Amino acid sequence: MSTNPKVDFYFKKAGKWQKEIELLRVMAIDSGLSEELKWGCPCYMQIDGNVLLIHVFKDYCAILFFKGALFNDKHHLLVQQTKNVQAARQLRFTNLLEIIDQKEQINWYIKEAMRVEKAGLKFELKKTEAFDMPQEFAQKLKEIPALKKAFNALTPGRQRAYLLHFSSAKQSATRISRIEKYMPLILKGKGINDD
Repeated sequence: MSTNPKVDFYFKKAGKWQKEIELLRVMAIDSGLSEELKWGCPCYMQIDGNVLLIHVFKDYCAILFFKGALFNDKHHLLVQQTKNVQAARQLRFTNLLEIIDQKEQINWYIKEAMRVEKAGLKFELKKTEAFDMPQEFAQKLKEIPALKKAFNALTPGRQRAYLLHFSSAKQSATRISRIEKYMPLILKGKGINDD
């Protein structure tokens, strides 16, 4: 396999994490995965299935395994990014030496991700109905039929993102403010992160 020129910019702009993610890139490509650009990040695929992506944060860089929750985490290195992330898990790194020292384990996780993808294993995501519906949003959906219709037409992932965002506010006034801010996007059929 080889690098994808469309993805090169990500590695050039990485700044603080450039050496780290370049090494992770080599490891992903050497495993036989193809490289694509998805969600603005380098994504590595097996046939048509997303296996992992490489991304950077302020305090660490990471490999995100899309179906990491299905792994046998025998090295106990996988991290659930937040409590709301269902299937994905990360391997996090804070310096190049960590990656070099853990190269064998990283390669094992990449092979495990490929095994899970090849086997066609699926993670059973919680249904949208299992997420908390803030009372303030339920009231708006009741008052504005077009909003209810538009919200119900969104993909389940977009619905969950809105519900998580709205319900994470501790105060009712903040929930109302968030709901009112995003109502125009919902009515346009867009997700919380859509431009």
